Amino acid sequence: MQRRKTRKIKVGDIYIGADAPVSIQSMTKTDTRDISRTVKQIRSLESVGCQIVRVAVKDIAAAKAIKAIRPRIKIPLVADIHFEKDLAIESMRSGADKIRINPGNLRDMAGLKQIADMAKRRKIPVRIGVNSGSVRGKNCGRNTPELMAYSALGYVKSLEKMGFYDIVISLKASSVPETIQSNLLVSKECDYPLHLGVTATGLPESGAIKSSVAIGALLSQGIGDTIRVSLTSEPEKEVLVAKEILRSLNLARAGVEVISCPTCGRCQVDLCKTVSRLSERLNAVKTGLPDMKVAIMGCEVNGPGEAKDADIGIAAGAKCGMLFKKGKIIKKIKEKDFVGALIREIKKK
Repeated sequence: MQRRKTRKIKVGDIYIGADAPVSIQSMTKTDTRDISRTVKQIRSLESVGCQIVRVAVKDIAAAKAIKAIRPRIKIPLVADIHFEKDLAIESMRSGADKIRINPGNLRDMAGLKQIADMAKRRKIPVRIGVNSGSVRGKNCGRNTPELMAYSALGYVKSLEKMGFYDIVISLKASSVPETIQSNLLVSKECDYPLHLGVTATGLPESGAIKSSVAIGALLSQGIGDTIRVSLTSEPEKEVLVAKEILRSLNLARAGVEVISCPTCGRCQVDLCKTVSRLSERLNAVKTGLPDMKVAIMGCEVNGPGEAKDADIGIAAGAKCGMLFKKGKIIKKIKEKDFVGALIREIKKK
């Protein structure tokens, strides 16, 4: 697909926008002042493929904690700021690679100028993060997507007047249509990179669906440069869902992708159990897995024919199956050996 042309912004050692790959972000769920727990969680996020991490900065102590956290992690760190410009200033002094500010919660232009001046000197980008819940001016005749776009673009103009252009924009609502529409509006008005996500999505099941629909709809139109899936769950799940979104659109192929048929009356093995066991084995490894597609299909209809593009796979029969590679049958194996055979083939890679 044709990606939207944007400026290229550097966050630590990661680029966002232009020809850079779409990056995956998450946010810690620890108290940032608890340095050891925050570092532990970030390292866990790194192990599952998170590329940029955000921490909540609710007071000066949290901002100062960044100084101890940053040297102990590998990925860029974003300080999430609301209400007080001093928190942004202290976060940058402490080594934050990027600042997120919400126009609805930080409207002091003198304070914004101080943030912009320091960010410019230190070459630290700023994300203008608009949430539908904090957007102002709901009585001015605009609907929520228009208000979100208006708020973001107004903040952009303020920063530009201050001579600051190292900007990323995000527009998030709990409503999927509002999230999509607000991002479409902004994408037509500027060339700054867009950070995509849906806010307050809920538990993993519904949250993954809402996030996939909104983020996927925008990415499929070439809109979006970095993504964060928000779930009421451990942050590692956010990263795994984000990876699947990118893989489904051929925007990333990192690690082992497992595809499987939905099963029907033709299936004569416990395919759900096999897929679940294989996924558990792969998730336990976390890092070092090869980039490959693994297919587990319930019968000869779905495999290997329909899964011939898979690197390896199994087409099940009656309590047994055929192991195949790129559509070519290799050997017959028993159902109890499905997972072991696939793991051995993955290890060969």
